[in-house]
Order: sequence, then structure tokens, then C-alpha cells
Amino acid sequence: MTVTPHAPPDTDPAAPPRAGRRIAAVSCDLTLLALPLLVGALVVDTLADAKGGGQTDRIVFGGAALVAAAALLWWNHGHRAGRTGQSLGLQWTGLVLRDPATGGPVGTRRALLRRGTEIVTERHARHDDFTPRPTDGSVAALRRRRLLGLAALTVLLALGALASIAVGARPMSFAEVFHALVVNDGSETDVIVHSLRIPRTLLALLVGTALGVAGALIQGHTRNPLADAGLLGINAGAAFLVVLSIYLFGLSTPAQYLWFAFAGSALASIVVFGFASIGNGRSSPLSLALAGAAVAFFLQAMIQTIVLLDQTSLDGYRFWVVGSVAGRGMDVFWQVAPFIVVGLLVALASTPALNLLSLGEDVARSLGTDVVTTRVIGIAAITVLTGAATAACGPIAFVGLIVPHIARAVTGPDYRWLVPYAGLLGGALLVLADVVGRIVVRPGELQVGIVLALIGAPFFIALVRRRKLVAL
Repeated sequence: MTVTPHAPPDTDPAAPPRAGRRIAAVSCDLTLLALPLLVGALVVDTLADAKGGGQTDRIVFGGAALVAAAALLWWNHGHRAGRTGQSLGLQWTGLVLRDPATGGPVGTRRALLRRGTEIVTERHARHDDFTPRPTDGSVAALRRRRLLGLAALTVLLALGALASIAVGARPMSFAEVFHALVVNDGSETDVIVHSLRIPRTLLALLVGTALGVAGALIQGHTRNPLADAGLLGINAGAAFLVVLSIYLFGLSTPAQYLWFAFAGSALASIVVFGFASIGNGRSSPLSLALAGAAVAFFLQAMIQTIVLLDQTSLDGYRFWVVGSVAGRGMDVFWQVAPFIVVGLLVALASTPALNLLSLGEDVARSLGTDVVTTRVIGIAAITVLTGAATAACGPIAFVGLIVPHIARAVTGPDYRWLVPYAGLLGGALLVLADVVGRIVVRPGELQVGIVLALIGAPFFIALVRRRKLVAL
């Protein structure tokens, strides 16, 4: 906070804030707190027994709303107000929460309880040299925050997986879910859980993890914060061979054209990397982006040509291109799992070299890094991860784009932490989006690609407006 040395002579900086401003601040904070509760109440109402919902569905979404409200309360009223002196409501109304004795921040616990605190105007706080509490930037504190974040993500992932197994078109009680997971004697609910929900959940976890890690690698290698799989033409390559396989061979199910999508992704990556290396034999972030855009535009034109000529290809393509984890069995999971596991291992092993590349190619080269080899390994990992994920579920946007930014806000630019964070966040995001898609248009379902677009677009706009994207 900028310190104002002298207050204007015609006003008293120590004057207490008017009651109207205090009421407005409290109203703003309570409104924010009520939003997740209101959304949760609406969702629970739509899941009434008369509307096809079940007790488990209501408990899952009602509990999620309460957890979200509690987290918002801790962050806004406690952590934020205790460290900076301002919750969002206090900030919007120009007020500051402080210790009346010292004039400084009060800390998280006292801010939550509002015990032994006072509220003054920003002018009053600046006049008394109020200084927000700085963030602990020590190595130990940073490591502690990263480990706590990994633990929280792991818990979120586990809860999301349980919700994915419990929630669906067929309402189930917790006893039925427990029976299916532990006993499994072939009852109707056991069959539904084991043949539909568990494969779908595992595939969403696997594909979300792959897309999150691939997104972090793509943004690191291209040094472009807006980069995702579409930038390198990988999605377009998969889509082109899928459409071609439908047109030429009459394939109709994801399991049938899975390998065509995988081959298309690999071919597109090879072509893009080859074009980007023409000239001096080295690919740069700019040449990769330009070559990827050119290849993607060309392949999109070829796809449009085929679907305009053949109605069957159009029908198959429009259902595949929205991206979905529904209708895929364990056969699809086991076909792509080995590739994704190998891609994840290669990605994790390449993170130290990617840290050096982020300093600039000249610096990385001077420190002994083989830039060409590092880039080839990175592009290979991206191709395997994105190709396998796209082949299994179709192109799913926004995971690879927004997840690295969320992870980077916690971990900083260190790719040794950023890549695992992006993987866990991607898996959790895809599973939760799939669960939401099952209840918003009951008795039907909304594909996960559409749900992610509806959630991801406004979230990403807010992220861009709130802070400048980190320079890569």
C-alpha cells in the first residue's frame, strides 16, 4: 500500500468510517459467501426424488457447496483480511481491518473472529503507515506451501473420483455404492458401477492428468502462455485421420478409430516440428507456433471438405469433436494407459532441462544443456500425452490452457513442481466437470468438453483481467 505522507488539511484522517460503508462492506462479503450456498441449494433442489435425483446426489452436491463456502470464508475473511487488512468487501468500499494497538494486520485467526480489531478508512490506515503483512518467501515456507497444495489436490482428486462413482443417471444410495465397490455380487447397481462409472472415472483421471501435464510442457517449450494442443496442430491431426477413417472405412465407435486419432496426432507433430526446423535446423518457440498454426488451418480445411461431401462423416465427426469420456470402456483405458504413463515419466524427467530452457536458449546452452535434444524430447512427450488423450476422448479444450496457470500461481515457475501440480489439477478438473455434466440437463448428459468450455472461458477471462500472465 502506498503511503500518503500528509492528509488533506480540510479533512480528519482519523475520522471513523460511516456506518453505510461498513454495512456495504459486510453486505458484499456476505453476498460472495452466499453465492456457492445459493448454487448448491438450486442444484440440490433439481436433484429431488420427483425430478429423478437421489439422496447420494444431493449429499454430494450439498456437501461440495458447504465446503466451497467454508473455503471462501477462510480465504476472504481470514487469510486475505488478516494479511492485507482488506477482504473483498472492505477493498471495494475503501476500508481497512487492523489492530487498534499496533495499527498493523491482525492475522488470519483474529480476522476470522473479528476479535480485538477495528475498521478504519484507507486514508486513516495510510496516514498511520499501515503495511500489509509480507508473504513468507523463504525456501522452507515455499516448500511447505507446495507440499500442502499437493496433499490438498490429492484429497480433492479422491473426493472427485468417489463423487464420479456415486453420481449418475441411475440414483444410488451410499449403501449401494459401498456394496458395488466392496462386495460386487452382480446386482444391477454393481453392474452399473463396474461397467460404466469406474471406467469413465478412471479414463477421466488419466486423460485429465495427461492434458494438464501436456499443457504445462507446451507452454514451457513454446514460451507462450496461451499455448495448448491446438497450437501445435495435434488436435487437428487427430481429427483429420478420424474423419478420414469414418469416410474411407465406415468406422463408427471411439474404440475403432482410436488408433487413427493417435496416428494423426503423431504425424501432425512430426510435420510441425519438421517445418519449424527448416532453415537453420533449429526449432524456436516462434517457428513452432507458426508451423503449428499453418498445419492446423490446412487440416481444418481438409476436414471441412470431407464432412461437406459425406453426411455419415459429418455425424461421426460432430459427436467426436465435442470431447467426452462417456461410452468408453476399460478397453479404451488399457489401450491408451501405457502411452500416457510413458509420456508422464518422460515429462517428469525433462523438467530440470525445461527450467534451464525457461532462462533462454543462450543461457541454457551456456550451462551445458542440449537445446535441440531437450526440445525433441519435450515435443515427443507432448505428442504422446495429447495424442493418447485425444484418441481416447476427442479434443477437450481448456484443460491444457488454464490448468498450468492455476498451478503456476501456487508453485511459481519451477517445472519440477509445476508439472505434477498441473497433472493433479487436470485430473481433478476433468472428473468434476464430468460429474457436473451428468446432472445439469437431466435425464440427459452434457459432454465434458462443453462443460469445460462453459466453465473455462469465463474463468480464463477473469484470470487474464486479474493479473498479467506470467512471462515464460
